[in-house]
Amino acid sequence: MKKHLFSKIKTWLQSLSFRTGVIVLLCCIPFYILSFAQMLLPISAAAKGVLWTILFGLAKTCQYGGLTILGVEGYNRLKNWIKLRKSD
Repeated sequence: MKKHLFSKIKTWLQSLSFRTGVIVLLCCIPFYILSFAQMLLPISAAAKGVLWTILFGLAKTCQYGGLTILGVEGYNRLKNWIKLRKSD
């Protein structure tokens, strides 16, 4: 049952567009920043731990979701695009 659900989710994510994959992948950046920046807030250590867990988890979810949407071909396409931008 669980494997079937994960398989359906993975198939759905892979059917999304390249642009959607890039957007989802870029969404992980603010979550990573917030997961560590919240340590500066004047709140209890327990609340900081909960916030860090939630925000870091969201960052990882966006990261892996974006990579699943992009797939290997999309990742290579994005990598080549970045190389071309750097060489200009």
